Amino acid sequence: MERRKFLTGAALAGAATTLSAPALAQGKKEMVIVSTWPRDFPGLGLPAQRLSARITELTDGRVDVQYFAAGERVGAFDSFDEVASGNAQAYIGADYYWKGKHPGWAPFTAIPFGMTYTEIDAWIKYGGGQELWDELADEFGLKNFAAGNTGVQMGGWFNKEIESADDLKGLKIRMPGLGGDVMAKLGASPVSLPGGQIYENLVSGAIDATEWVGPYNDYFLKLYEAAKYYYWPGMHEPGAQLAMGMNKSWWGTLSKNDQNIIEAACNEENSRTMAETNANNGAYLNRLINDHGVQLREFNDDVYEAFGEASAEVIEEARDHSPLSKKIYDAVLEKRAELGAWTELSDTAYVQKRNTVLNR
Repeated sequence: MERRKFLTGAALAGAATTLSAPALAQGKKEMVIVSTWPRDFPGLGLPAQRLSARITELTDGRVDVQYFAAGERVGAFDSFDEVASGNAQAYIGADYYWKGKHPGWAPFTAIPFGMTYTEIDAWIKYGGGQELWDELADEFGLKNFAAGNTGVQMGGWFNKEIESADDLKGLKIRMPGLGGDVMAKLGASPVSLPGGQIYENLVSGAIDATEWVGPYNDYFLKLYEAAKYYYWPGMHEPGAQLAMGMNKSWWGTLSKNDQNIIEAACNEENSRTMAETNANNGAYLNRLINDHGVQLREFNDDVYEAFGEASAEVIEEARDHSPLSKKIYDAVLEKRAELGAWTELSDTAYVQKRNTVLNR
């Protein structure tokens, strides 16, 4: 009896072992992620790689991520179509790159005179932003989450001083999103280039100016070698939200647990990227100034007024595109006013008073 029980148990154990490999293989999901950022690029590329590795780690390999930087599988600006078509499962990038497909994408990265990091984070998570993002993404077969932010950006690199809005006329400037449309209203010629192509175009003179992100990110592109005037503050991206966009059909094949894990990983990276950016911007600004002779310049009030007037026109045109676009922009403008009023009484007021006292 004991021998028969032992043999039966051993046979069952063997059968379980035999079945486990195919069962595990069937349960594993391949996740090809394409990115709009260069590989190993500090500030944007590295966080995208970190998020990709984190998903594999947190799912214990059930979601097996293969990450491709810009140009390794498809071009940076081909990422959207690669995922919407199902050729890849996800992209990591900035959704305002897709404004040509629908202007409603822009607010989920940034709009001129838009929301700061804390404001857009509040809107997406607790102010109805995610629901509107889902509604837009659903039209393209996608599911999107916030997956990083770089905060208030610098105004850009210029090879001449900008003392009035007239100085922008005729400038060829790399600036995607609605910020580029604002520059066009003021007579500039905006160009949309992926990060990996900015330096060569600025050095060659193919463009006269460019925005990128801020001191930490910009330092590694070596933009200081081609332009010395570094302007602040940027009106075009006051809280540049980055995103992971996933093929919705593929997303629907995941277990609820793995969906929750991917969302949690995106939330984690959203916070980490912003913290990493803030931790490094000050130090790299000092390097740009002290080691490379970069000259800081502030956009004067007249230039900023011109930005504001052009921005209002651009946003109104985007708003008029379609009922969904109107719905998104109306929500953004309403939340900008509501959240901005609190920001003025809290972060803005405190920092101004703190710095005034400490700098006396």
